[in-house]
Amino acid sequence: MRQTLLVKHAVSGRMLIDSGKQDVGFSLNQDGDGWQIDIEVSWSETIEEILKLKEELNVFIFYEYDDKPTLKTWYYVGSAPVEYGIEQGLLTIKAQSCIEYYPHEYSV
Repeated sequence: MRQTLLVKHAVSGRMLIDSGKQDVGFSLNQDGDGWQIDIEVSWSETIEEILKLKEELNVFIFYEYDDKPTLKTWYYVGSAPVEYGIEQGLLTIKAQSCIEYYPHEYSV
């Protein structure tokens, strides 16, 4: 199974982080009623922008399999915390809700 993480600006759909094109590690953990996504990424103007847009972020994780359809999970951030630890090089995004779906089920 291959996993790809995307962090997008919700209004414009502009891509901010794409683990398929950038060298970033990430982990996902259940955190109370929500989820915590930790992304290993160096400080940059993009991280600064993510922090400014923190209430307008959408995070997606794609789970791609060899023997079954790709599962996409959409994490909605909303007013949940988004923080960056400069010493650890760790962007932490907390998500309030998520939706899992198979894109092929919505094709026309």
